[in-house]
Amino acid sequence: MRVLVDMDGVLADFEQGFLDTWRARHPDQPYVPLEERTGFYILDQYPRHLKPLIREIQYEPGFIRELPPIPGAIAAMEAMRDAGLEVFICSSPFTRYENCVREKYAWVDAHLGERWIPRIILAKDKTLIKGDVLIDDRPVVDGVAEPSWEHVIFDQPYNRDQQDKRRLSGWDDWRSVLLSSAP
Repeated sequence: MRVLVDMDGVLADFEQGFLDTWRARHPDQPYVPLEERTGFYILDQYPRHLKPLIREIQYEPGFIRELPPIPGAIAAMEAMRDAGLEVFICSSPFTRYENCVREKYAWVDAHLGERWIPRIILAKDKTLIKGDVLIDDRPVVDGVAEPSWEHVIFDQPYNRDQQDKRRLSGWDDWRSVLLSSAP
């Protein structure tokens, strides 16, 4: 079984990294706690006048590289591989890619090790990537092709309205979700 695993919000804690930086840098500005998020994109959750400050954080050097891992993600990636699954990291970089692409590689090297670098797939359209399962926090993953993979949602507050897909509530339950038969 080929398993494609998204990076931001699934392996790397993009939300926590953003909130920590936001609160440290802009303590006088409001923020939206993760549990109150209703949309996938952080930019959509804030007023227009704060969007430049959000973009500044997201695109700055070091932001992606320094994201903390999602609890259990690193051990789960190794365990899936040890269980014989063909595991790839399948992530969509920012359109402003200057720091993002390089730092995604650096993050994987730092947290999973050099042997995972050849298993990185960066694609703006994940429907073009062949696999059996895509674990992703994005509520809807669409593109130009009919995907070969089943979308398994990695649980986040902003995707809980998606009830028609299998869901990974955290990395502790990957075996029961991935090794069970699809509904």
